[in-house]
Amino acid sequence: MLNLEPKALWKNFYSLTQIPRPSGKKEEISKFLADYGRSLGLETVVDEIGNVIIRKPASAGMENHPGVILQGHMDMVPQKNNDTQFDFEKDPIHAYIEDNKEWVTADGTTLGADNGIGVATAMAILADKNVVHPPLEAFFTVDEETGMYGAHALQGGVLQGKILLNLDSETEGELYIGCAGGVDTTARFDFTPVEVEEGDIALKISLKGLKGGHSGCDIHLQRANANKLLFRFLKVAVADYEARLAEVEGGSLRNAIPREASAVITIPADGKEEMLQLVDEWEDLFIKEYDGIEDDIHFTAEEVACPKTELPEDVQDFLIHAITICPHGVYRMIPEMPDVVETSNNLSAIKMEGNSVVVLCLTRSSVESRKEELKQMIQSTFAVAGAEVEFSGAYPGWKPNLNSRILGVMKDIYTKKFGNAPRIVTIHAGLECGIIGRNYPGMDMISFGPTIEHPHSPDERVNIATVQKYYDFLLETLKAL
Repeated sequence: MLNLEPKALWKNFYSLTQIPRPSGKKEEISKFLADYGRSLGLETVVDEIGNVIIRKPASAGMENHPGVILQGHMDMVPQKNNDTQFDFEKDPIHAYIEDNKEWVTADGTTLGADNGIGVATAMAILADKNVVHPPLEAFFTVDEETGMYGAHALQGGVLQGKILLNLDSETEGELYIGCAGGVDTTARFDFTPVEVEEGDIALKISLKGLKGGHSGCDIHLQRANANKLLFRFLKVAVADYEARLAEVEGGSLRNAIPREASAVITIPADGKEEMLQLVDEWEDLFIKEYDGIEDDIHFTAEEVACPKTELPEDVQDFLIHAITICPHGVYRMIPEMPDVVETSNNLSAIKMEGNSVVVLCLTRSSVESRKEELKQMIQSTFAVAGAEVEFSGAYPGWKPNLNSRILGVMKDIYTKKFGNAPRIVTIHAGLECGIIGRNYPGMDMISFGPTIEHPHSPDERVNIATVQKYYDFLLETLKAL
């Protein structure tokens, strides 16, 4: 990987893979970037939350040009395959070049190209004395993936630049001019455990092997949601086979489509073989239903030690009904752009915390009123089931500006340099541009990047050739500004 071009960018990216940086673990990566800026003799600022700003004076003759901000986030999404032994808070990412020499990926975990490539890019620009550019600021934010907390903490008047280049997009040849806003929903089902019926046995039901993916960029691909599939099965198992729910867990992060889910159920001992057969039948059903979309579905059951307690029947039933009803996937497309998602929900995670079952959702929309509509629908779904519902982490969308000066400049550069026009798009994912634009009205913003496939999943990979192309495009853009 260190021999790939541009060498400085890939060297920086390798350094980032060696620093554990899941969302929430920001101290080491923040210090690393601050030390990097200071080692270059550049003005470096670290704010109270850990955001880092590094300022580089303009090239000779460009001192009076509008300042440019190169912006990306430090953290990465920590996802791994179930059979991969890995601690995201301690272990370095094991990145490697695929056999076809076209992609860099990781061994059983997310790669962190989202947004490590963007951060590595800004680092390379800061260090290169031959790059022609206006006054530069590299703005690195913390904890973007779990709530955009770094961008939320940014105060007005801190950034000096007038143009922001967000380096956090994932398809080369596309210029992003808008994004969705979002809001988190947390539903909590509290319960008093009841004893398991004497003579019952326990089975662990597991669903694995789904593709998952980014809950914004991939939500329209109709990939299976492990939580929805598991509870679809549980509804039948409880209603028709005397099953009771003792434990449940599915998904892990709000912004990742859940790939795995499991539940411990109790059943009368004489129903074991029938339940095992039922699981096999549902595995076949899931495989047939998702033929051409999912290619590695595994739905299994195994006997485990019987727990002493389980959920009371009424809470169990309300939970199953609520998960069954709760919307997941695309809710509405943009009428003027029918291939772009306007509003969606990701039924992200289900977990047990003591005597509570907690359900997490992330709702996205580029239309604030539609986001509110779907948010209230989800709130009603869980409220009528007796859950306590809270909202948090709301952030605004980024309204497209087709009259943007920087958009015109970058379109012309790309077309002349590569012989074809870039696609101008909005993205159904949260970008920090919306939050930054709220505090800096009039900031001219574009988001772009190389091609990164399957972000937020262990299949994440970055296309090598597009990294060079994207970097060359950025250099030409800086020179033209």
